[in-house]
Amino acid sequence: MAEGTVEVVEPAVIVTERNPDIMRLYELLSRLANRVGGPRRLRDQRARRDLPLRGVYYFFEPGEFRSDRDDESRVVRVGTHALKSGAKSTLWGRLSQHRGSSRSGGGNHRGSIFRLLVGSALANQSRTPLPNSWGVSSSVRGAAERLGVEPAAIKEAEADLERRVSAHIGQMPFLWLNVADAPGPESERDLIERNSIALLSGYRSRAADSPSPEWLGNSSDREPVRRSGLWNNRHVDAAYDPSFLDLMEAWIESSAK
Repeated sequence: MAEGTVEVVEPAVIVTERNPDIMRLYELLSRLANRVGGPRRLRDQRARRDLPLRGVYYFFEPGEFRSDRDDESRVVRVGTHALKSGAKSTLWGRLSQHRGSSRSGGGNHRGSIFRLLVGSALANQSRTPLPNSWGVSSSVRGAAERLGVEPAAIKEAEADLERRVSAHIGQMPFLWLNVADAPGPESERDLIERNSIALLSGYRSRAADSPSPEWLGNSSDREPVRRSGLWNNRHVDAAYDPSFLDLMEAWIESSAK
């Protein structure tokens, strides 16, 4: 399914019955945080230290808290990688695409839907013009050819917003779950990712943990982001299977302390 589409599936669990599962998910994330030494931020130089080869990640965002727990941050994005057979991508490789360049502070939103979404929202929130090349093509060269300009002009036009995106994502805490099975569409990383998103999403009805009025995602140009309360496009309108929580717990328990 394309990134910008929404998968419409009848709920497997009635929305009003989600709260115990949401509570359990956050309890598991708290246990995970204790196992890995707490959340990290991508801006930190030691962010990649001891990360597993493959896994699922959960991002939080300053100022965003659970509805009934103002001392507990709510999840704002769930993601993973290596979902195609034979894929070579690593957890850090995917996270570094979201982080951008540690040297220049810039980045490449064409390699990260997370960056693309945050950049559009930042521009909308500040009422600054979005570069007309933002999100165009899968490469700078492709965007330049489509718009009839030089690649250097594309990079210059996008540079400031890319830096703003890096600054915003870089200060967002994240946790990671070691899910070390083989790459492929049947990976348990995929199961945990999509069910986590579906459980937390407020797309079809009000989420148990709604975003604050000040949440940057409210300025997104993507309806799935605004309605779900997550920096995710996919799986926000899907059903979830509560049994994924058992799988998640098993991976947490199998992780080294």
